[in-house]
Amino acid sequence: MEKLVVIGLGLIGGSLALDLKKRTGYKVYGIDKNKEHIKKALTLGIIDEESDFSQICDASVVIIAVPVHIIPEVTKRVLDTISSETLVFDVGSVKNEICKAVASHPNRKNYVAAHPLAGTEFSGPDAAILNLFDEKVNILCEVDKTDWKILDKALSVFKNLNMRIKMMSPEEHDRHIAYVSHLSHVSSFMLGKTVLGIEKNEQHIFDMASTGFASTVRLAKSSATTWAPIFLQNKKNILRSLDEYIKNLNEFKQMMEDDNDEALQETMNNTNYIKIVLKGIK
Repeated sequence: MEKLVVIGLGLIGGSLALDLKKRTGYKVYGIDKNKEHIKKALTLGIIDEESDFSQICDASVVIIAVPVHIIPEVTKRVLDTISSETLVFDVGSVKNEICKAVASHPNRKNYVAAHPLAGTEFSGPDAAILNLFDEKVNILCEVDKTDWKILDKALSVFKNLNMRIKMMSPEEHDRHIAYVSHLSHVSSFMLGKTVLGIEKNEQHIFDMASTGFASTVRLAKSSATTWAPIFLQNKKNILRSLDEYIKNLNEFKQMMEDDNDEALQETMNNTNYIKIVLKGIK
């Protein structure tokens, strides 16, 4: 059986391990500095065995699913150790800093910069689920710097996961993902903070929370350990999107202060166009 090593056994790493165990012939090994994560992953059948960095030289595939601020360090450590046939890919949601960090590595050709656009608000091995990646988009960056045989292996892995592939530069990825994903998380965290600050009665929040509030604030349940590094890694793009978001909030606030019903309705009607853009997404 070919050897698959997953470094980082949280939601994404654990879900990749589960799906690839089910859909391929890989034997799955796990590395995680949190020993409780290793125990849980073994108990849940996410991995077959624990491993460490000294045992990845014969791996067919190594997946790096650790927080984004340590992905560059871990990726270089992995690339130092692997064989010439090993595929290495990460799943970080910020790509530019990682790509720059490995640009001159002798084994850069073995690396694929990937970002599967899938996940939930939960974390840890308990959050890992089957079929998380079905029909989801996977963004690949700088594929021209990957050996074609390694890239072919990567595309085969992603095909087994039933993912749709989109390619773009790391800079383009980080800019667009700041608007579409990272800003949503900032907004959700701050909505949750605002409600918790204003409404001190937790039972009222629970009793009165509609499905609208629950869905809007869902991302605020995400792991701070995961998301704080993401915000800082992609700070420039997120700050730019926050400036625009705050401007729109202030304009909306002014419309309300002015009792400007016409402007409020026009703004919301124009924004309704988002349902056309997102048509087909469940």
